[in-house]
Amino acid sequence: MIIESSSPLDQPLSLPCGVKLKNRIAKSAMSDSLGDGAGNPTNDQITLYERWAKGGLALSIVGEVQGTPHFAEKPGNLILNNHSDWEQLERLAKAGATDNAQLWLQLGHAGAMADAPISTPKGPSALDLPGLSCGALSLSEIHALPAEFARTAHLAQKLGFGGVELHAAHGFLLNQFLSPLFNKRNDAYGGSLQNRMRLLLEVISTVRDAVVPEFPVGIKLNATDQLEGGFAEDEALDVVAALDKTNIDLIDISGGTYFPGAASSSDRAGAGPYFLDFAGLARAMTRIPLMVTGGFKTLAQAENAIGGGAADIVGLARALVIDPELPTFWLSRQRAEPPFPRFQSPPEGGVTAWYTMQITQNAKGGTPLAPEDLEGAIYAYESRDDERRRIWKSKHS
Repeated sequence: MIIESSSPLDQPLSLPCGVKLKNRIAKSAMSDSLGDGAGNPTNDQITLYERWAKGGLALSIVGEVQGTPHFAEKPGNLILNNHSDWEQLERLAKAGATDNAQLWLQLGHAGAMADAPISTPKGPSALDLPGLSCGALSLSEIHALPAEFARTAHLAQKLGFGGVELHAAHGFLLNQFLSPLFNKRNDAYGGSLQNRMRLLLEVISTVRDAVVPEFPVGIKLNATDQLEGGFAEDEALDVVAALDKTNIDLIDISGGTYFPGAASSSDRAGAGPYFLDFAGLARAMTRIPLMVTGGFKTLAQAENAIGGGAADIVGLARALVIDPELPTFWLSRQRAEPPFPRFQSPPEGGVTAWYTMQITQNAKGGTPLAPEDLEGAIYAYESRDDERRRIWKSKHS
């Protein structure tokens, strides 16, 4: 006898393009840092996304996939272009679709936040700040960006991925154009919000035209940069209203930035979810399904987000690093929350390093890390990045 779940998380979700997600739980994009250093998937990465798919989620998103090697966020990122290892990418696409899950690629361009040892960072405007220095993109370079995103999306569809998500959050390039802190331009791409969102809307239109109508195209958008003078909630709501006039299939709401010295949302103290109130406001601005990412720690929080109508699907990140099978346990109501670790005075970036190395343990089927492993995790994380930077520069210089 099959017992039907009464959880709102167990209901399917139909996207505007016609794709149906089997439930309301997603693995939001994270930098899993499992690329091989040349921009291709590793066997560990393929195993990881198959494990997450078998864990019961409906949608999983691979963080920060680049169209070129020139503006990568990390040397563990993937590159998707005509020089990529298509066979490995097809294997990744198939593994992530196990058990009727969807696997999307998050299409990224780090811009001013590109990893300096393997790139020459450029953003909307030249900046020279403590911990962040970059040049300005030329008008011709900006005009080339929509086609670059579109080529990557077309290849994602060709290789069998379920969809793509455009990264316009967390301080990456499309978010930089939206933010008055990063964007000081005085041409058609700077100044008013209408101008600052111009590139984003051009990218959406060009990507949508490059794929079939049935192929999902989502976007990750900041509710706020959480920086004084940055992209704030009132402007974010105006962007949501503009997105409602596009053919986007899912708006993934998050917040915060990886601007040097700024606290990321994932490192915030206090109870989550962090952006559910904003999602409630955004709900009045759009018919497009909303995903909310950030701070979901318990089953009750996730169910209330869906049941209350603010979110259509919840995005989990660190919860699925701690417990890759959590969706199955939540849908069967066998578990209320994963055992999140507590760290004593971690250094900046240390918690991210710990979670990233725990992702590697999940991929390898290794013993879970303990909070006391923080120092070793930071060392392993930094050492691996250094090695992959050497590989990246040898392959792409």
